[in-house]
Amino acid sequence: MVRKRILSLDIGSGTVDVLYYITADDGGPCAEPENLPKFVLPSPAQRIAARVRELTAAKRGFYLHGENMGGGFFRAVSAHLKAGLPAAVHPDSAWALSDDPARLESMGLKISTRPAPELIPVHTADYDPGYWRSLLAMCGLEPPDLILAAAQDHGYHPQGSNRLGRFELWRNLLAREGGRLEALFFEEAPEEMTRLRTLQRATGGGPVADTGAAAVLGALFDPQIADLSQQSGVMVVNAGNSHFLAFLVFRERIYGVYEHHTGMQAPEAIAADLDAFRRGTLANQDVLDSGGHGVHTLELPNEARTFSHVCVMGPRRRLADEALRDAAGSYASVLHPAPGGDMMIAGCFGLVRGYYMTRRV
Repeated sequence: MVRKRILSLDIGSGTVDVLYYITADDGGPCAEPENLPKFVLPSPAQRIAARVRELTAAKRGFYLHGENMGGGFFRAVSAHLKAGLPAAVHPDSAWALSDDPARLESMGLKISTRPAPELIPVHTADYDPGYWRSLLAMCGLEPPDLILAAAQDHGYHPQGSNRLGRFELWRNLLAREGGRLEALFFEEAPEEMTRLRTLQRATGGGPVADTGAAAVLGALFDPQIADLSQQSGVMVVNAGNSHFLAFLVFRERIYGVYEHHTGMQAPEAIAADLDAFRRGTLANQDVLDSGGHGVHTLELPNEARTFSHVCVMGPRRRLADEALRDAAGSYASVLHPAPGGDMMIAGCFGLVRGYYMTRRV
C-alpha cells in the first residue's frame, strides 16, 4: 500500500459535502482527520435549478443535456414550463427528472437529441471533472488518486412509484445481504441503481453508495457510536434536506430501515414513528399512508435492548432533535456525533470507512 489522495463526495439535494482524504504513508487511515480539507458546497442540482430560474426570469428557453443525475431541479423546470416558456431535454438527461418520458412531454418538455438553436444549453451531471479539477487546483490540492461518491438513488421504475421503488431497493438489500454493512458499499453499482451507475462511470469507476448508507457508515466512524453499536445497538437518524432516514445498527449489521420525506410530518408524528420503529412495531403501511417511503426490519436481536441509544445527524437535525425532545426520557442517550470533527462530512467519512472495510486494511 502507498499513500493515496481520495476525493470523497456525498451528493445530496441541497449540498455536496466534500472530503479530501489523505491516507497515511502506508495507505492506512489518516491519524488526524480533523486537519483534512473539507467543503460544503451547493449541490449540482441546486446549481442547475439556479441557472434554470435565471433563464426563466430572462424569458429564455433552455436545453438540458448531459447525463442522469439527481432531480432536485424538477420544480424549477416545472415553474419554467408553467410560465409558458420553451424547454427541451436530451434523452440521457431526461432520466434525472422522470423514468417516464411521456410524463415529461405531457408537461410540455420536449425530448430531443437536436435542440432548437434559440435554446440555451444547460449541462446535467452529478460529477463534472472540470469543476472539480478547477476547484482543487484553486485550493492548491493535487488531483485525487481515487474518487468515492454517494448519491440518493430511486432506481429505475418507468411504470411504478419512485417512492415505493426506492424503498424496495432497501428491502431487497436487507433481505439478500442480511443487513451487512459491506453490502451497502458498491464496488460496482447494481444495474437497477441507474444514477449510481452513471455517477460511477463519471468518477472513473471508484466505489459508490447510497447517501443513506454513507450516513450509517459515517456515524460508525465516530468511536463512541461504533462502541455503542457493538455493545447494545444504536438507532442512527439522518435528517437530510429532502429525506429523513433512520437505521437500526447492531454489531456491523443493519436490522431496520425507515425512510420518510423531511418536513412532511410534525415532530410528534416523527417521534411516534421512531419509537415504534426501534421496537420493531411500526407498520410499513402506516409509513406509506403518511407519505413516506416505508419501513422494513429484520428480526431484532434481544441484546440490542430496543436500540435505546439514538445518534442524530444531517443538515436538518434540529427537526429530529425537536421530535425527540419530549421523548428523550425514553432513550438511554441522544448523541450528536461529529465524525472527523464535522457532522456535515459524516457521509464522506462513511465512504472512507466503507473503503477500508471492504479492503480489510
